[in-house]
Parts: sequence; C-alpha cells; structure tokens
Amino acid sequence: NFCSYCIVPYVRGRERSREAKDIVREIEKLAADGVVEVMLLGQNVNSYGKNLEPQISFAQLLQEVEKIEGIERIRFMTSHPKDLSDELIDVMKHSKKICKHLHLPLQSGSSRILKIMNRRYDKEKYLELVDKIRNAVPDISLTTDIIVGFPGETEEQFNDLYEFVKKVRFDRMGAFTYSQEEDTPAADFPNQVDEEIKEERLDRLMTLQQGISLELNKAKLGKTLEVLVEGYDEESFLFYGRSRGDSIDVDGKVYFATEEEVTPGDIIKVKILDADEYDLTGQAEVI
Repeated sequence: NFCSYCIVPYVRGRERSREAKDIVREIEKLAADGVVEVMLLGQNVNSYGKNLEPQISFAQLLQEVEKIEGIERIRFMTSHPKDLSDELIDVMKHSKKICKHLHLPLQSGSSRILKIMNRRYDKEKYLELVDKIRNAVPDISLTTDIIVGFPGETEEQFNDLYEFVKKVRFDRMGAFTYSQEEDTPAADFPNQVDEEIKEERLDRLMTLQQGISLELNKAKLGKTLEVLVEGYDEESFLFYGRSRGDSIDVDGKVYFATEEEVTPGDIIKVKILDADEYDLTGQAEVI
C-alpha cells in the first residue's frame, strides 16, 4: 500500500495471494493432525484474492475454511481499514468458528496525518467501520496499532488522537513512537518531532489505554468464557489459554485453576474471578 513510513513494499515486493485450494489443503492436513485453531496471516488479509483468477474474496476464503472438519477456531490478521468490506463483516457476524477479534490498525487520529501517511481513509471512515463491526458483532474485541509523533504531528493533533482512543475504547493497543526508516518518504519529511515529545505523548496514550483495558477486563468478572488451553505456568501454578476475544500477538491471557486433567488444545469453560489490565484469572468449570 506504500504507506509513507513503511519499508515493506520496497523489500518484499508487490502484494500477491496464495491459491485458495492450497490454503484449504494445508489447513485440512493440520486439522487431520489435531490442530483446532488456525490463523490466516497476511500483510493485508482484506485484499486477498485480487490477483487470483478467478478472483476470490477473503470473506469467501474464510467460509471455505469454516467447512473444514476439526477446525474449531479461525483467526486472521492484519486488516487494513480501507479494504474492510461489508461482506467480511457479515461473514464474521454469522460464523460459529471465526474468533470475535479484529485487529484494525488506526495509526493516527488526525485525518490530516492519515493523508500524509497515505493510509487512504480518514478518522470518520474508521469510526464508521468500528460502528459497523460492533453493530454486527456486539462482543467483538477490537485491537489496533498507533504511531505517535509522526512528522508534523502537532500537540492539537495528538490530542485529537487521545480523544479518539477515549471514544473508541480499544481492548488492546500497540503504540509506538515514529522512527525514521531509511529509504521511506517519511524519513525525509520536514518537522520531525523531538524524541522527548514523542516519548511523553506515548506515555500519556498508554496510560489512557491501560485504564480502558482494565475497565473492559473488569466488566468480564463473573462471566464464563470459552478458553483454548495453551499451557501451564510454573510460577502461578495455573493453566493458561485464550478466549475467542483475545488477540495472540499482544499480552492478555486467561489463567485458571482446575481439578480436571487438561492438555494444550483442549477447549474448556472458565468462570472469570479476577482481572487486571492484561490478564484474566478464573476457575475452570467441571467438564
């Protein structure tokens, strides 16, 4: 997509899609080996299939994967907001296997900065997408990425971002200070932001997000979540795994006690009894 801060298209080449039949065949083999959860991973999964003949959309690919016996959970990332389709939202709404999580990188809360970044959407468009997905999938977990201190970012524009994050209330956020990537257009932009200012803005933003994440996690107290077991934590003497709403690329697990014998790959129900801004802790219900 040639975002002005990104080196990927220069070093990785033009976007291309694997054949759908090869992806399905690979997942069928994984399922036969006992795999219960798969992730479809791409630089921008939403534009999948555009270079294939005949064309197939990412939403259609997800529907094919959902038919595979043995697969219980389907995840995907990353989604570019400019390509998030109504078709994909509808497939997520009606799916019994697609995890209720969407990673939708925002990058900036200023439409002017988004334009300079060459993101090809503005903050109004992004909000419209958030409303659509939350109306269709009310229990969706929404995570994002944000770049703080992009060249030319003023204090007013940062405040716009701060208020935007407060309004959207992401479950998790990956936030980073802008760094000049050699051979990208943004590296030569004027008005580079001072490092101390970038760090101070990042601290403010992450403090806000940690408070939001804590509030959202505490709202899960007393609820029962379906957890895919990943392992055992020797320090806490608790098993851990992830719910359908957890993202696998950031902190955030469900820790739980159980008297039952469980192994990685089991899917069990856990009642949530405690929460912090990252993790949930609970008790497994009797299988």
